[in-house]
Amino acid sequence: MVEFDRLVEIMRVLRSPEGCPWDIKQTHKSLKPYLIEEAYEVIDAIDKGDSQKLKEELGDLLLHIVFHAQIATEEGEFSIEDVSESISEKLIQRHPHVFGEDAKRISAEEVLANWEHIKATTSNDDNYYVLDGLPLSMPALLKAYRIQEKVARFGFDWSNAVDILGKFEEEKSELEEAIQSGDTKRIEDELGDLLFSVVNLSRHLKVVPDAALNSTCDKFRNRFKLMEDMIRTDGRELGELGIKQLDEYWEKAKNKIG
Repeated sequence: MVEFDRLVEIMRVLRSPEGCPWDIKQTHKSLKPYLIEEAYEVIDAIDKGDSQKLKEELGDLLLHIVFHAQIATEEGEFSIEDVSESISEKLIQRHPHVFGEDAKRISAEEVLANWEHIKATTSNDDNYYVLDGLPLSMPALLKAYRIQEKVARFGFDWSNAVDILGKFEEEKSELEEAIQSGDTKRIEDELGDLLFSVVNLSRHLKVVPDAALNSTCDKFRNRFKLMEDMIRTDGRELGELGIKQLDEYWEKAKNKIG
């Protein structure tokens, strides 16, 4: 706690009249892009398995939490202590299997289901909706995954992956009809439905769609870079080749690096 208190004090000084001009100028809104960037850098460190980098990036992310809390303190809204108290109370309330009078061992799946049910029953909002907590600005692929996770905890889910494959084919046929109609809005709707079904299938197969797509993007990028190298080695230019020639180089790149 000593080091955390030190961090809070450093941020207070940075925001004081004698502090840093840039820090003083910041607002909740101006810090939004940096907060998102820091969160992605934490994810990168996790994916790389770099514990030293993860420590640094978590520190950068923690700084933003303290930064926002300091701004709120100055505006008389809440303090970092209020933030800590709020999450502590929430954790105790949503883990009755650990902190409750009738504490008992339950599975990880039951924990998640309980979490959503407790949220629904303890909300102070009379107009609480299960999906309202998901940020509107969340990337669409992740948003689809989290929507499906949340409603599944209330039993609104497919029974198995095979059934989703049937739905996938149904959505595919509807997309084909939309393409034939030439209706742009209908095409967008049906393509969205198809993508939603793909995400649902990946969830049932225990595959995180964002991770799967990122892996494919990295694989494609590496193959295409190798393809460009091959084209340059042959003394040719990427832009002068037709699709047949490009496909030939693509297959060579695939065979070389998989």
